[in-house]
Amino acid sequence: MTPLLDRVTLGVLVFDGFLSAVLGVLFLPTYLGAVAFPISALISGLANVVLVLIARTITGPTRRAGWPLVGWGAGFLLCALGGPGGDVLLIQSWQSLLLLALGLVPAGYLIFRDMAAPVAR
Repeated sequence: MTPLLDRVTLGVLVFDGFLSAVLGVLFLPTYLGAVAFPISALISGLANVVLVLIARTITGPTRRAGWPLVGWGAGFLLCALGGPGGDVLLIQSWQSLLLLALGLVPAGYLIFRDMAAPVAR
């Protein structure tokens, strides 16, 4: 692909990461009967892994492959901050910690694993 198309595609992946975080937060208070069932945390984590894998095909095993996680983190922080009326989308609960952990750890592991691998010559 051309460098311009690579940059545009990477920008779309960053936006997708942002969207993954916002949708993960909005669907976090899902219940299955009377039991909290935060399936959006798992889906958001899987989406981040896929976004990083796609970004890695464009950028190679560099830190730029983690830019979708930057978008995800920005969306997560935006949802964690209070609005002008004091409204908060992301409450302090175990589901929020689960979303944070599943959103960052698996995709972050892929990035650091590739960066720590020795370069074959």
